[in-house]
Amino acid sequence: MTKGQIEAKISEAVSKFEIEYMGRGPKQIKTIITEDIIVVRLIGFLSPTEKKLAQTKEGIELIKKVRATLFENAKDDLANLIKQVIDVDIAGIYSDVNTVNGEKVIVITLNENLEKKLSQ
Repeated sequence: MTKGQIEAKISEAVSKFEIEYMGRGPKQIKTIITEDIIVVRLIGFLSPTEKKLAQTKEGIELIKKVRATLFENAKDDLANLIKQVIDVDIAGIYSDVNTVNGEKVIVITLNENLEKKLSQ
């Protein structure tokens, strides 16, 4: 498979994960593989209730805390989904959300250079 095809498959896996574990999928998703790092950008992932909550400082803190806890509890499952696509060991998975613009970023670090492996 090409790098673009792998990126698309990762986007599909992350979108499926978001629906199953977080309750809804993003409106847009983009995955970029750069050497031993995968960056997944999700746009439009907040629910209507979360958007209302995000109008206050306390609401923003609550959304971030809940989303971080949900992600931490399920990230091993996400790692398994991604490993099935890339067949490379994952060193770590990190995530953060921006409640102002409704974006989420997931960064996956790998134990080898996936971009180089795909070009061979």
